[in-house]
Amino acid sequence: MRITFVMAAADLSGGNRVISIYAQRLADRGHQVTVVSRPRRHVSLKDKFQAWRRGHPVPQNRRHWPSHFDSLTGAVHRQIESCRPIVANDLPDADVVIATWWETAEWVMALPPGKGRKAYFIQHYEAHPGQDTARVDATWHLPMHKIIIAQWLVDIARNRFGDTHFSYVPNAVDLRQFNAPPRGKQPVPTVGVMYSIVPFKGCDISLKAFGLARQKLPGLKLISFGNRAVTNDLPLPPGTDYTMQPPQDQIKTIYARCDAWLVASRSEGFGLPILEAMACRTPVIATPTGAAPELIAPGGGLIVPMEDPQAMAAAIQQIAGLTEDQWQAMSHTAAQTATRYTWDDATKLFETALSNAE
Repeated sequence: MRITFVMAAADLSGGNRVISIYAQRLADRGHQVTVVSRPRRHVSLKDKFQAWRRGHPVPQNRRHWPSHFDSLTGAVHRQIESCRPIVANDLPDADVVIATWWETAEWVMALPPGKGRKAYFIQHYEAHPGQDTARVDATWHLPMHKIIIAQWLVDIARNRFGDTHFSYVPNAVDLRQFNAPPRGKQPVPTVGVMYSIVPFKGCDISLKAFGLARQKLPGLKLISFGNRAVTNDLPLPPGTDYTMQPPQDQIKTIYARCDAWLVASRSEGFGLPILEAMACRTPVIATPTGAAPELIAPGGGLIVPMEDPQAMAAAIQQIAGLTEDQWQAMSHTAAQTATRYTWDDATKLFETALSNAE
């Protein structure tokens, strides 16, 4: 098939990583794959001043920013010349064209038939603050075949929008990239968190939980990584081992240095770091968002209430207090859970879903 992905932006976000994985794997399976994105919007002097005043890194204007699509082989990534809607002239003729975000769904719906049958890859219910919820909801009603990654999104499709014509394709984890040999607990109790200033990611809750837990566990250590510099609005605790934009082949080492990984999201489409941490034999403490309930249910971690740093702190103490055998059993369960979700299986399901696009 000739397959086109239509992107709002190419960056280092988790959702984009999933799209890049499918683009690469579909190309490896012999399909002709093109990814088309737009650049970031132009940063004005006002934007720069406001960032400086808030203590954030001053944003820059440049043509290319790092993204998960930089290393594609076989698949082609094209970026249009400006931050505007993507239209038919920007795209090759194809058999299938895939929207990847609510705004791109509007663009794809307007395309002529020659650009391909239309599919909508849904990784979240994108009614976040700052988004037009009415327009987001309207895209769920568009006559495009939906490809949905998590059970909670399946429930939204059925119960809120009355749609039963979709494909359920859960995310997976690359066990060649994310893996670790069996190990024991860390000599110094250690937890990890992915650093993000995006409010729905809940990093602030994880950091509050760490601070509370360290009052009971004075030697507790925090390891973190993220895609941006740490800001004054959301500082990391003193002594945090932080890595910005680590090479992809080093992330597994970060996960494997932890006794538990913290995911305090207020909203999540799937929560890929949960599977990645589990594949590296690290139990996960998470809120019940995205796929966390079904991933953690077998026993590879603990679920805590949302907006409750005290509960997350108690879970950190609980895992830190496990015996060596108890922790290794939880670690083993986490790894076993992760091995049930492979990208080979997911790609086959995704390929089938594209064949069902109308």
